This record gives sequence, structure tokens and C-alpha cells, in this order.
Amino acid sequence: MKQPDPAALRDAVREIRREVAEGGLAIYQDWRPRLAHRAFAAGARNLANYLALRAIDMTVLQAALAAHGLSSLGRSEAHVLPSLDALLASLARITGDPTPPPYPPRASFATGQRALDRAQHSLFAGTPGDRQTRVMVTLPSEAATDAALVRGLVEAGMSCARINCAHDDAEAWRAMAALVRAAADAAGREVRILMDIGGPKCRIATVHAAGHGRLFRGDRFVLVKSMADARDSDTLIATIAFPQVIDRLEEGAEVWVNDGRIGTVVVARAGGRAELEVTLTRAKGERLRPEKGLNFPGTELDLDPLGPRDLADLDVVAGLADLVGFSFVQRPDDIVRLDTELARRRPGLPPLPLMLKIETRLAVRNLPRLIVAAGARGKLAVMIARGDLAVELGFARMSEMQEEIIWLCEAAQVPVVWATQVLDHLVSDGLPTRAEATDAAMAQRAECVMLNKGPYVVQAVHFLVDVLGRMTRHQHKKSPRFSRLGSWPPDQLAL
Repeated sequence: MKQPDPAALRDAVREIRREVAEGGLAIYQDWRPRLAHRAFAAGARNLANYLALRAIDMTVLQAALAAHGLSSLGRSEAHVLPSLDALLASLARITGDPTPPPYPPRASFATGQRALDRAQHSLFAGTPGDRQTRVMVTLPSEAATDAALVRGLVEAGMSCARINCAHDDAEAWRAMAALVRAAADAAGREVRILMDIGGPKCRIATVHAAGHGRLFRGDRFVLVKSMADARDSDTLIATIAFPQVIDRLEEGAEVWVNDGRIGTVVVARAGGRAELEVTLTRAKGERLRPEKGLNFPGTELDLDPLGPRDLADLDVVAGLADLVGFSFVQRPDDIVRLDTELARRRPGLPPLPLMLKIETRLAVRNLPRLIVAAGARGKLAVMIARGDLAVELGFARMSEMQEEIIWLCEAAQVPVVWATQVLDHLVSDGLPTRAEATDAAMAQRAECVMLNKGPYVVQAVHFLVDVLGRMTRHQHKKSPRFSRLGSWPPDQLAL
């Protein structure tokens, strides 16, 4: 096979460098008026360049560069323009350019990683040992009273404790935080406290089964705004937390129940009720139960990002948390809304660090704008909430999307939390599956990994710390191929 011409490669890379510089500047200039937080300006500028770069499909160019032993740009997230400049400097020397451009300073390749490391430490504290990735644990209700449990989590290596405000109450949250801080002081370590506001998570409110058992494929049930909308012939009826959602459903719309365990499609909707047919579930069926979550991929719900309970919870969160988790954030205006509410409760104090939980299709589509809006006001992290996100996007696309989110956040110098069902069997049953052990190892590329609550969570922390330590010796982030990203076209990035 004929080797690609170095001069042609040089010209192609030079043109890409021009497109990236111009395209990145255009994106950044639109964002710039919002960047009051100066510390985020460098990350925003590099993110803009990265988005401009990834609007170009470089699959063929990557192979051609590799044939000459040159960088494929597969590790350029944190330093886009310096990577292109270094590549051009090498190509100039290969082609015999009499006045080749100088290589960029080595420091320009470390700046982004140093900024990411500082953000990681600030948000998720330090970690004992050599591992780079931090461990977050969702605290169970007993963490409000069981000092030995909390002490065991801290001693095992927990760097951040997550309090889920969808459960328990303010008294329990304060007790949990006090035990975490006492255990951290005793261990001579810092442990951050994340408080996760519930947000507009739609759940089943009540179920009226009328003797109905499990749901199987082909079965039907009815969602009603109130029992006044039910009919005598309905054998399985459910009400939901946000009844107004029913009016937004159209025939053919997907509705998923309990993290995708029950897949359904709307077959009829009228008069405050929607009839759903089950299209996917286990062979032995599933029961419809109260409190189980609902997802409506493809349906714009237009729900208030902060409900009455969230606003009440913020009264406690504002004075107790080190970091606030924003569930179901979807638009930049949602961040402005939360920031305004927090500022009212923290007059004269700097903004609390914010963790954006990416859980919906709209949040994915708006992710660059969400990052800029949040980074403009202060410190932030991004959580890949894989439970809801897998249902929203489809399980086949979940792996692809978590990779793209990690790339995007590294470009913006924003820490990532890898979450949902990490070591789930180990946490629940005391023994990991082989697949989830591999998943835990892959999580090493994120800045933090979240474990859920369960009877074996302390053992799971020990196991995860061991896996992360081993992987740190072998890998830092990743080296992907470089096909075009279709999720964030440049013409849809304006704030």
C-alpha cells in the first residue's frame, strides 16, 4: 500500500488547524459574555476548540498519521491547539521545511491536566495511596445513627459521601453529615459531602391492581391523572407524581418503568388517561409498584426543575453541603434558577460547587451549554447518571455516550462522576459479577466513581479501591479513535 504523502498530510493538518482556530473562536466568543468566573475561561476556550475539532471526521487522517509514526490526536482533549501545533511542527521537519515552526512549550500540554486535577481535589478531596480516581458512596438511612458504618466507609477509602435528598429528612441528613465529618477528622482526611436534590423525577404514585399480578409483553395498563378518570373495565390503574405529564403523551410515545425493567408504548390517550401496552419485560414478568421511576424519552415534559420539596430541601443543603447535585438539569436557565435560590440562602458567600446530573436526552443535547453556564458561576462536576440515561438514549447507545461525555468534560477541565449500578451485585449480595468488575476497571478514566447503598457497601469500597489502584498503574484516561461527534454540532452551541 502506498504511504501517504507527508506534504499532503501537512497541508491537511494545517487546514484543520485553521478551521479549529476559527470555529473554536466563534463558539467561545458567543460564550464569553457569560464567563464571569475567570478561572473557567481557559477550560471554556479549550472546550470550544475541541467541539470545533470534533465537528471534523478525521478517521482517515488518523490512519495516515499513524503510518508515519505521528500522533493521531487521540489524546488531545485537554490541549487541542498545542496538539495540532506539535503535529504541524513534526510534519514540517519530515517534509524538509527550511524554517519549521517551533514545538509548543511542554507546559502547554500539562496545563489542562493540572487544572482538572485541582478541580478534582477541590470537589472530591484527596485519596490515600496512589490511585487517581476518587470514590463516592450514597449513604443509607442507617448512616444517620451507625457511626461504625460511616467510619468503615471512610477507612475503606470513601472520599465523598452522597446524601440523596429524595430520601430521609433534614434531621437525618444533619446526623449523617456530622458522622461523616467526625470519621474524617479521626482518620486525618478530608471527605466531601454531596447533597443531591431530587428534582422533577416522575414516579408512580399509587397502583390499583384489582387482583392483577405481573405484567407480561402484550399486557395493558392505564395511567390516570386521578381516579376520577378511571373506568370500571380498567384492571390495572396507576397514578403518577406529575399528572400533567399524561396530557403531553401522544400515541406511539415510549414510557419506561423502573429503570427500563418495563418498556411500554402509548396506544391511546384521552380524557386524563393514557393506555399503555407492555413491549418489553422479563419472561417471568414484572410488577407495577409505587415509587418506581418513569421515563418518557422523546416527550418534552416541561417540568419545573425545582419543585416545592426541592426548595424546602435547599434551606438545609445551602448550609450543610460541600457540593450540590442537580438532578434532571436540562437547560442553562435551570442552572440560573438554582444559583438564584442558593444565593438567597447564602448571602455574601461564594457559590456552592455544582454537580450536573446528566439524565435525559435534552441534557445530553445541551451538555456543552450546561457546562459553560455552570462553569461561568463557579466550580462544577458532571455525573453520568447511567440509570436514567440508558433508558432515555437506549442501552445500545449508552456506552458510546458515556465515552463522549468523558471526552467533552476533559476538554473543559471538568471532573466526571461515573455512576449507577457500579458493583451493584457486590454491594447487594456480597459477590461481584465478572461484567461489573470490568465496568469498575473502566471507571478509572473518570475522576470519581459512585457506589450505591447496600449491605456490603464497605466491602465494595475496599474492592473498588483495589481495582482503581491496579488500573492507575496501567492506564490514564484512554486513547480512542477519532470519528466525528454528531451530538453537538457547532451551529447548536449558542447560549
